[in-house]
Amino acid sequence: MEIYYVFAIVDRSRTAQLQALCDELQLSVALSKPARGTATSEQLSLHDLRPTEKTVVSTVATGPSMRRLLRAAKRNMFIDIPGNGIMAAVPMKSISGKKSLAYCTDGQDMEGVKPDMEFKYELIVVILNEGCGDAVMDAARSAGATGGTIFHAKGTGQQRAQPFFGVSLAEEKDMIYILASTGKKSGIMRAISSQCGPGTQAGAICFSLPVSEVAGIRRLDDGE
Repeated sequence: MEIYYVFAIVDRSRTAQLQALCDELQLSVALSKPARGTATSEQLSLHDLRPTEKTVVSTVATGPSMRRLLRAAKRNMFIDIPGNGIMAAVPMKSISGKKSLAYCTDGQDMEGVKPDMEFKYELIVVILNEGCGDAVMDAARSAGATGGTIFHAKGTGQQRAQPFFGVSLAEEKDMIYILASTGKKSGIMRAISSQCGPGTQAGAICFSLPVSEVAGIRRLDDGE
């Protein structure tokens, strides 16, 4: 059975439009959280752009629903054209129980096939101390990352006085999503770990997830 965690990163002004597409496809679990892009001031000036606030919209979808959502986002929001947002689907290995599965997939078609496990892209998730996003992105760019999205988070760790490898999970945190080709993923993660990892001011930890489908990062396909 194909089950995916699908997320999109769009300008905040387009959040309602994307949520409406999820509603039309009966995707009952749709969450949104504020974020910001990581383009440098030099990059923005080069293209005569201003920094824009972002939203990360995420949902759970079966294989057929995921593909319909990507098609709808490409057709109605031009999500496959760089600059209009990014969308990706991460295969989920398991869901905790039949009731959770029913809640996450209510109204969606169920299909008894497994997702493709040949992954061209991966999602790098970085958890870091608040306010250190620019340093982490500088490290990631030094290894070939083209960009990322930062959003705020809060840890729930109980051992506030005893940080784990320099990362106190009870403090305010930032998170960064970086989509990268599989070939560049390891180098980016090594750069983040060596320059901004545990023991540094950023205290960053990172991990990667496989991505089955992507839209909006055509520059990576073109080898730029």
